[in-house]
Amino acid sequence: MTELLQFPAGFAWGAATAAYQIEGAVHEDGRGPSIWDTFAHAPGATLNGDTGDVACDHYHRWPQDIALMRELGLQAYRFSIAWPRILPGGRGQVNVAGLDFYDRLVDGLLAAGIDPYVTLYHWDLPQPLQEQGGWLNRDTSKAFADYAQVVAARLGDRVHHWITHNEPLVVAYFGHWMGFHPPGRHDPAAATQAAHHLLLSHGLALPALRAAGDSQTQVGITLVLQPVYPASSSEADLAVARREEIIWLKWFMDPLFKGAYPLEEMEAHGLPQPTIEAGDMERISQPTDFLGVNYYTRIIARGSTNSGDIEEQDEHTTMGWEVFPDGLRVLLERVQHDYAPKAVYITENGAAFQDTLREDGTVEDERRRRYLQQHFGAAHQAIQAGVPLRGYFVWSLLDNFEWTFGYSQRFGIVYTDYATQQRHIKKSGYFYRDVIARNGVPRG
Repeated sequence: MTELLQFPAGFAWGAATAAYQIEGAVHEDGRGPSIWDTFAHAPGATLNGDTGDVACDHYHRWPQDIALMRELGLQAYRFSIAWPRILPGGRGQVNVAGLDFYDRLVDGLLAAGIDPYVTLYHWDLPQPLQEQGGWLNRDTSKAFADYAQVVAARLGDRVHHWITHNEPLVVAYFGHWMGFHPPGRHDPAAATQAAHHLLLSHGLALPALRAAGDSQTQVGITLVLQPVYPASSSEADLAVARREEIIWLKWFMDPLFKGAYPLEEMEAHGLPQPTIEAGDMERISQPTDFLGVNYYTRIIARGSTNSGDIEEQDEHTTMGWEVFPDGLRVLLERVQHDYAPKAVYITENGAAFQDTLREDGTVEDERRRRYLQQHFGAAHQAIQAGVPLRGYFVWSLLDNFEWTFGYSQRFGIVYTDYATQQRHIKKSGYFYRDVIARNGVPRG
């Protein structure tokens, strides 16, 4: 009989999604445009010109999707709220129909015995706020806090786990420096300033979320983190590794958990200093109840053409990402050692592979099943090493709109047939169902 690696009692097993990637219905019931609506419709911005206009049609099919969650045995569901569905102008007039939708969704989840974990911002800034400067405008931080208060006032009696932001690094770095996410800028100074305002908005929202909740309310933030491995001990490789660690770890973790940016290191490695006002760092570094970690792969830092001592593993996902499960353990142990968050959740982990729907409705995604088993094992090792890991959310519940990659990448444990909107649980989904039921994963 295969040995099971048992997880602690009360460990939360769930799956995650994001509003723009699954909801569709972008023009219905008073929803306003977001920066991703605008960006996705720009020629050449996404593969094949794909958009989230329909996506998985979750806005209309959420009861069916909750039924799928029940069939999978999910204990928790992490989803994001579309800011432009609540406040089409970004501030001011509240769209009650938008709140009603999430009200129904939360009630449906609770009736199914599934705990809602709500992310307030998963990259869909209302377009009117972008036209006023977006995250480069300090006032957007205050607008976000007001938005958080509106949502929490409606849902805070039933939602006990709030995530302010998902991957603010992506918003700042990919959107304002690298330019392939909205608003499509190529300005390092804009990236660091946007990052500061994102973090400030997190700090401003914390009191509003806690005030609307009760003693069970927990508030955190989700960061995408990647462990960095220098390809060799050469100075060129080590220098690149130090720069990558600043971007992928310290840039956001230091202000949140230490109350200060690593300004000298940032400056030395090409990250300009943001403008900081009095009291900002105290707001940003207010204690949180948990840290959400999104992990997909590692970074091998190379400063020259020399291949170095480290080589990538043979297996890669269709995103081109190296499959490296032990990086999750290494990352979690590093975070715990350097920052000691009260609790940690894996808020995203998963893999895109080329899945095929068979005529009998099955999807044999053995590579994803193996990927999940290996990463669950790495998480178990981290728990054994003392990391306060409290839950794990697989990315993603459904195949969906994968940002600039359109519909070319399938991350779901449930297959979405976009032509018919039919859903089919994959082999990996049934494997996950068994893991949840046993609160344990087979060793190996």
